[in-house]
Amino acid sequence: MKDIDEILKYFPNNIYQIFFSLFKENNRLIEEIQEIRIRSNREILLKLMERDVILQYNVTQAEILQILERLCENSIYAYKNQICEGFITVKGGHRIGLTGSCVIENGKIINVKYISSLNFRIAREILNCSTRILREIIDIENKTIYNSIIVAPPGKGKTTVLRDIIRRLSNGIDEINLKGKTCGVVDERGEIAAMYKGVPQNDVGIRTDIIENVHKNQGIHMLIRTMAPEIIACDEIGSREDVESIHYALYSGVKGIFTMHGRSIEDIKNNKQIYELIENREIQKVIFL
Repeated sequence: MKDIDEILKYFPNNIYQIFFSLFKENNRLIEEIQEIRIRSNREILLKLMERDVILQYNVTQAEILQILERLCENSIYAYKNQICEGFITVKGGHRIGLTGSCVIENGKIINVKYISSLNFRIAREILNCSTRILREIIDIENKTIYNSIIVAPPGKGKTTVLRDIIRRLSNGIDEINLKGKTCGVVDERGEIAAMYKGVPQNDVGIRTDIIENVHKNQGIHMLIRTMAPEIIACDEIGSREDVESIHYALYSGVKGIFTMHGRSIEDIKNNKQIYELIENREIQKVIFL
């Protein structure tokens, strides 16, 4: 119940009571729930592992504003940068996506007004879910890892697996006599470590340094210059700038583990920059979930 309690406290009392009664009647929902979607003047939708549950309660615009104020600890201005990125990360690592009317200045979003939708993504760690994949990634002979990309469609567990890989490599794996590695994580959207006021809400290991809310190319350069990582990890690579920064890391002697969206090798081939990394043997392992 702890995971869901961390989320429910942000809702007005009448909505909280609806959730409380629902989960009291059906405890299994707590284990299955992945998202709570709130839309202005629409019913509440719970996204479960295999199905959706629609609650017959229309959320008002005033209630959405009340939820947002609670998420921002009654200081929306202090969370302005996160809001402009389209999400807020709260204690427990839960991430709330938001949409509304964007204010653009010089091609950049400087504010989001009239918030119309909130998507509470409930964070859950699955410890040791990476065991099978680690066998492919670890270079046992040289006591290091192969430069690797994990590929899967959205929502299929790439980030969860990546997080667990980082944790285990950072802590070390006694069973194979692999010493802990200094890991640098570029957490562009706050989904890997889920930092909250400087504290990672997810376990990413004791030798892991995290930089968040920066583009991957900036973050990779900063980590290599300042923290001397043995391994760099980041989520959802794809752009030319991402690939250029990966080049920089690998040629600096740093190993890398990355994820990307895709279903097949054809999807990788369609991204010429990433496929070039594979053809040049800079990426040594491609793993499909």
